[in-house]
Amino acid sequence: MVNRKEIREALLLRRTSLARESELARVETIELDQTRVGRLSRAEAMQDHQMSLEMARRRQAMLEAIDQTLIRIDQDPDYGLCEDCGESIAPARLALDPTQPCCVNCAGKREQR
Repeated sequence: MVNRKEIREALLLRRTSLARESELARVETIELDQTRVGRLSRAEAMQDHQMSLEMARRRQAMLEAIDQTLIRIDQDPDYGLCEDCGESIAPARLALDPTQPCCVNCAGKREQR
């Protein structure tokens, strides 16, 4: 059985942590831009910028997944059941990543598509 309260609390903590990381990354990017002249080559600066953008994109995607999962936990009586086959998602899978909407078998099938 899925403990919605524990999962919800863990998601809220993770959401707070990601939001904090996003804010820190914005501050660090500004500070690096101010000290970058003469210290890094243009190519290194562009690579760093691209990596920062990708990390920000991934954080944003995770925040969106967390928000959607919190809605499912609060509103969907079937949270914890696979969206594809309706079977229970393994508690260990949900403990590792509560945003997973599918069991392992159906997730594998989705990846093959």
